[in-house]
Amino acid sequence: MEIKELGHVVLYVSNIERSANFYRDTLGFKELTRSPGAAVFSGGRTHHELLLIEVGGEPDFNRKPVPGLYHIGFKIGDGPEAAKAAYRELREKNARIVGTGDHGVTHSIYILDPDGNELELYADISEEWKTNPLAVMKRVQSLDLSE
Repeated sequence: MEIKELGHVVLYVSNIERSANFYRDTLGFKELTRSPGAAVFSGGRTHHELLLIEVGGEPDFNRKPVPGLYHIGFKIGDGPEAAKAAYRELREKNARIVGTGDHGVTHSIYILDPDGNELELYADISEEWKTNPLAVMKRVQSLDLSE
């Protein structure tokens, strides 16, 4: 067997309306359908890239790292200007920005969704990884996206 691509992500959320609105309105995901307790999104690459399922409860924004999912990365464009534009937009929309980083091959913005799931929004700034796989392991440098 060989995995061909990452197909989709499914997240359990505490409130479907709040989370679905965040992924649609703040991040710009195209919502395909919403029903009581679930919402489906796709960028058109496949039948769905993101599925949200409501499970109730309260988000935990102070959880400590434990084995399991750390974050989900979403490409937002190419070049430093794409990251700067996204950073401005996220600030305008009052997204919870928890960090930024220059990874050498990407410029990244880290945010939390309404349930505290960490999302990396990144713009590719180099194709060095195509010839040097170790390029993705470079030490993260600070990145100031404010103007």
